[in-house]
Amino acid sequence: MLKPETAKKFYVEAFKALRKNHAAPEIVVEYYPYVNTNHTIRIRNEKIYVRISDTFENAPESAHRALAYILVGKLLNKNIPSELRNIYKRFVQEDSFAALALEKKRLRGTKRITSPVGERFDLEEVFRKLNAEYFDRDLEMPELSWSERPTFRRLGHHDEAHNTIIISRSLDKRGVPEFVLEFVMYHEMLHVFHPPVYKNGRRHVHTPAFKADEQRFLFYEEAEEWIAENAGNFRKYARS
Repeated sequence: MLKPETAKKFYVEAFKALRKNHAAPEIVVEYYPYVNTNHTIRIRNEKIYVRISDTFENAPESAHRALAYILVGKLLNKNIPSELRNIYKRFVQEDSFAALALEKKRLRGTKRITSPVGERFDLEEVFRKLNAEYFDRDLEMPELSWSERPTFRRLGHHDEAHNTIIISRSLDKRGVPEFVLEFVMYHEMLHVFHPPVYKNGRRHVHTPAFKADEQRFLFYEEAEEWIAENAGNFRKYARS
């Protein structure tokens, strides 16, 4: 574990490098149990306060140094060398770190769920139907829930940390074809079936295999077209 006092040297270095001819201010660094892998830097009473996600406690010094430049650069509105950003990205996208961050989120976070039973559709029934038609009933059913309120930007979401699929309540409205709801659910089920792939330091969610399977949906083109044509209605539902 890299001690906060040791990590502080990288923030002093970053301030000196990004704000030349100025002395580094007093800096306080601490680890903090954020739900996600968040890091913050703030000025208060002429001191700099840095909070680093405690998932970073065992990160290598190279990743800590890169993070220091990223945070200080953000604070000072300064550009930093791209290689430093790449060092940070490569580390947080490593399988071991991603697994640790996911586990911390699962333990600390909460997922606000309502019920799988809507006014028109039962999400568990939809899941079971699609599971039989496309997955040979091999997928274990996660927690299923309608969103708390209608949405328009995101019609579905798979939360890997909490093993939950949330479907927008907009799709439970009168006039929404059942095949559209099924398509959105199928898309989220594919996220369960095709976990993220890490390649060359990047996280890939919609892989070629994912996209190929998505197009197996019987009403793929019709569903995509209907959603595009009715985007305005989803905005209206969300704002009502």
